[in-house]
Amino acid sequence: MIIKPFLVAMQFLTRLPVRLTVQPSDKDLGYSLLFYPLIGLIIGLILMGLGWALNNSPPLVTAALLVAVWVLLTGGLHLDGLSDSADAWIGGMGDRKKTLAIMKDPNCGPAGVVAIVLILLLKFVTLYTLISANEWIALLLAIILARTLLPLLFLTTPYVRSNGLGASLAAHQPRQLSIFIITATFLLMFLLTDMHYLWLSLTVVIIFWFLRHLMLHRIGGTTGDTAGALVEIAETVALLASVIALNNSL
Repeated sequence: MIIKPFLVAMQFLTRLPVRLTVQPSDKDLGYSLLFYPLIGLIIGLILMGLGWALNNSPPLVTAALLVAVWVLLTGGLHLDGLSDSADAWIGGMGDRKKTLAIMKDPNCGPAGVVAIVLILLLKFVTLYTLISANEWIALLLAIILARTLLPLLFLTTPYVRSNGLGASLAAHQPRQLSIFIITATFLLMFLLTDMHYLWLSLTVVIIFWFLRHLMLHRIGGTTGDTAGALVEIAETVALLASVIALNNSL
């Protein structure tokens, strides 16, 4: 009951060598949302481990390698959602049907390319700054919190498409357990960091509600693409907030 949803979450959110021997049920898909924060923890620890292994390398090289491994580890899943969302938001020109139609187009337009380049550039420069200051916990928290926003998004926001993986996630999400996991994750962030990174969590929550508002206003809910965009933007803003706070504390 627990192992299969965990493996579903691992297989979906990472490119780690995990294979399911049987097709997951709709219930397994819904319950996999409960493990998204844990998958974030695993991704974060892998990147931190790589960073520590490259401790003697120049920070620029370490930052570049971390960004590259970060993309490879996740398969560019959320970057794809960011790209599609950017193209749709620009090309949709405020129209709901046109926005949703552009999201389904597999081709990447100019807005999507620019969005990916900007996100990766911002991640690179923020990682360089954080690595130089030996501030690894900010990276870990950014990755965990961004993935905790996904069950929160499906819990609070209508899924606007009638089919696909996102529809199964939304339809079979265990609501009470999701509330518990989301609440517990944020509380643990506070307790384990002695409230030192409270501002980071608050920033991520503000970004969540702002992007959710944009989704509701434009398309009446969320899609898999906008969920992916949420993760990328939340991670990047969290890293930026960490750098700004670090700079102000010096």
